[in-house]
Amino acid sequence: MSEGTTRYSVADGIATVTFDRPAARNAMTWTMYEGLAQACDAIATDPEVKVAVFRGEGKDAFVAGTDIQQFTTFKDGEDGIVYERRIDSVVDKLEGLAKPTIAVVEGWATGAGIMISGCCDFRIVTANARFGAPISRTLGNCLSIGNAARLLAHFGPARTKRILLLADMIGAEEALACGFVEAVVAPEAVDAKVAELCTKLKAHAPLTMRAAKEAIRRVTLAGVPEADDLIRLIYGSADFKEGVTSFLAKRKPAWRGR
Repeated sequence: MSEGTTRYSVADGIATVTFDRPAARNAMTWTMYEGLAQACDAIATDPEVKVAVFRGEGKDAFVAGTDIQQFTTFKDGEDGIVYERRIDSVVDKLEGLAKPTIAVVEGWATGAGIMISGCCDFRIVTANARFGAPISRTLGNCLSIGNAARLLAHFGPARTKRILLLADMIGAEEALACGFVEAVVAPEAVDAKVAELCTKLKAHAPLTMRAAKEAIRRVTLAGVPEADDLIRLIYGSADFKEGVTSFLAKRKPAWRGR
């Protein structure tokens, strides 16, 4: 399977970042994460960029998590801590952009997908959009404490427990009703809706928007506790190893609680 790529382009003051690995539903590899970090650096430093749009290649997925093959080399809980910190560094860079960001979600936005889209300021989606992190059913891993805080800020405790404990997916209309999504549009209307939102954002005061974004980010993550003990527990467990093995073997995992 291809390592995929994260493509970057700029036109008319709008940066477009595309996760391009459609054969794997745009599941993120380290190459793609590095491309995302580089794209964020370019957006931050290019004075011509006023708004950034993030989207997945194809109509089936925005991003369907992290490529599971990357977990096969993990030996213990410390590997999990390194992994979560590495992902956090990229997610933090995206969320910390001073310029407005829009995620275009067609199809699945799971695991890394819900976090990447959730770190954008607005989400334009099609009716087939699905948001979730079904790790309690699939891999048996966990989220970083920062990403858990972000889900709570977007969805509240009840929906976050549905996402993380029940492995429920949040559909487009429910995501719209709870305010996570800006608009649900037909596939043929996506580009026009994104262009409309970009035009509106480009006309607004950049420093005011920058201050508003940063204030919201600081409040969301204020007082987030340390959680290495939880990450070490999960990634060092036999259940996590079973989750990875069973996922790649395409069979149901046999959880043992240890």
